[in-house]
Amino acid sequence: MDDHLKTAVRMAALEETVCLAAKKITAALLAGGRLFLCGNGGSAADAQHIAAELSGRYLKERRALDAAALSCNSSALTALGNDYGYDEIFSRQIEAHGRCGDLLIAISTSGNSANVLKAVSVAKGKGIFTVGLTGESGGRLREAADLTICVPSSFTPRIQEIHILIGHTICEMVERDFCG
Repeated sequence: MDDHLKTAVRMAALEETVCLAAKKITAALLAGGRLFLCGNGGSAADAQHIAAELSGRYLKERRALDAAALSCNSSALTALGNDYGYDEIFSRQIEAHGRCGDLLIAISTSGNSANVLKAVSVAKGKGIFTVGLTGESGGRLREAADLTICVPSSFTPRIQEIHILIGHTICEMVERDFCG
């Protein structure tokens, strides 16, 4: 618990970056854009969790927001993985569904997941703003994403715990903007 609490306290230094990410997401959604999220394993679970909070309800009644995790369509994942390789499972979906004005949250504890990095590259090529959620080093995602939030830890469980804290914080801020 001490390690978790120490990591959470160190997040205060990233408040401005988290707020900026929430503002970018709100702006994209208000302009009719979609929010896409991607990640592997626990990061895929976080992507699904955040998408569900926004398309459903976080704390307040409001209209549904267009948020989708790219890890949810098992037919697409298996077809794309089989036909193009695992590195393409998110980027091909961004290529198919993403439009200029959308936003992608790319989650990778190491910052080096090839399929997440490829999704960021394709998204940026389509004029989609990208937010990276990663660990302390940031990996290659630190430079690849337009805005990167690096959790001040190199221990995967602490990174993932703080990623969902960041996700909930963003959901609350976005929801507040839609509820007035």
